[in-house]
Amino acid sequence: MQHYIKEYLEREIEMLRNLPHEEIAKAIDVLHACYERDGRIYIFGNGGSLAIATHWVSDFNKTVFSHNLKHSARRFQAIRVPTTESELTAWANDVGYDMVFAGPLQNYLQDSDVVVAISSSGNSENIIKAVELAKSRKIPVIGLSGFDGGKLNELSDIKVLVSSSQGEYELVEGAHMVIFHLMTKYFKDYLDHASKKQ
Repeated sequence: MQHYIKEYLEREIEMLRNLPHEEIAKAIDVLHACYERDGRIYIFGNGGSLAIATHWVSDFNKTVFSHNLKHSARRFQAIRVPTTESELTAWANDVGYDMVFAGPLQNYLQDSDVVVAISSSGNSENIIKAVELAKSRKIPVIGLSGFDGGKLNELSDIKVLVSSSQGEYELVEGAHMVIFHLMTKYFKDYLDHASKKQ
């Protein structure tokens, strides 16, 4: 059992060591610019990736500002798509599961926004349709993928690929969560520093 645990953790560490630092830095810059122009961040994924998206929305809308809740006039506006289960099932039932992200996005997207798409395979049809919609409206797309990146990595403006063997979902999702926590910590530290200068 200990050998199994050691091998798993060593593989996760290897993936983390090989993360694309430059692309993560670009993603942070794009998110920072969105914050400065008071834009919105739309984030989505399937299954475990939707859980990561939901967690990340909570962190960006609250945790980032945890030391500055009474002082910060501007906040991130991070929104999980779709925003409710009823909206998800309505699109899936009435139109098709391939439209559960692109459908709601059609209602929301503005020029100042950013899209964050999460897909371990990078090939989920509903993710790709939403990304293509964002691209058609010239909205910056940050793509978090795994395995070989798939079509999501090809289409994204910022390509945050957790390079891995096919099917290593647990490891890829673990790395995606680390990346989002890194971003949360960065902005929390940035805002703490900025508030001390005021």
